[in-house]
Amino acid sequence: MSNSIERVKCLIIGSGPAGYTAAIYAARANMFPVLYQGQQPGGQLTTTNEVENFPGYPDGITGPEMMVQLQAQATRFGTDIRDGWATKVDFSGEVHKVWINDTIEIHADTVIISTGASAKYLGLESEQHYLKLGGGVSACAVCDGFFYRNQEVVIVGAGDSACEEAHYLSHICKKVTMLVRSDVFRASKIMEERVRKTPNIEILMHTETDEVLGDGQVVTGVRAKNRATGEVTEIPATGFFVAIGHKPNTDIFADYLDLDETGYIKNIPGTAKTNVPGVFVGGDAADHVYRQAITAAGTGCMAALDAERYLASKE
Repeated sequence: MSNSIERVKCLIIGSGPAGYTAAIYAARANMFPVLYQGQQPGGQLTTTNEVENFPGYPDGITGPEMMVQLQAQATRFGTDIRDGWATKVDFSGEVHKVWINDTIEIHADTVIISTGASAKYLGLESEQHYLKLGGGVSACAVCDGFFYRNQEVVIVGAGDSACEEAHYLSHICKKVTMLVRSDVFRASKIMEERVRKTPNIEILMHTETDEVLGDGQVVTGVRAKNRATGEVTEIPATGFFVAIGHKPNTDIFADYLDLDETGYIKNIPGTAKTNVPGVFVGGDAADHVYRQAITAAGTGCMAALDAERYLASKE
């Protein structure tokens, strides 16, 4: 074996609630985990200004602050936390090979994948501006809808997730304007009917976002354009929700792990196990339904416990 190859008992790929929770459990079980934080240390939660629905924080906490605390807790128990991200894997043998930044080769007895998923955005400069400021742009109605109670918001999307989020927001917000780029929904008929029958949801078909408007700090409205007529309208809103899908960060695992049609890793139901023995998954890399910090943390725990049992079975 080359001196440039590092052998570890437990390698965790990715941070966020799933990765750090897995690290806490793995470290306490004397698995001496090595965690690489990935391209976005702390995951999606680092773009969330306020977290008020995670148990144990009665006054709420910012996403970045929560990630700092989780990282500190994982470090306290002995997790080796490093900068870098996985660029290549080979899960064809009993020893799982992972390359970091194309230069470091690691051979791991167990691997926990917590690479998450990235929300898709429209890519408008104004959208990204207010997203980075935490000033009114969000890709998670369940996470952030509470901050817009009794206010008017806009949501973009045409699938089941967009309809679910629009319906969720309708119970919190005074008015929800839904922008559908095409002349048809991509959602199931039952979900489409649900939003159409909700009195405070206004649906604008054949309409796309031209600009997210604001005062430089917070969102004040959305400029939308009808693709059929060319008519431009300004819609007052304090929140702009994007529900056009997520992309799981799983491309490098496609040759070895079973993925669903959209790229989420398939786990054996009721476990964090993948189709490759010794490789486990937690968080949004496998979860396209809930996508919450608390569920990610829970599956991170499951991944560490499953990894511990796997190692015990090998002794």
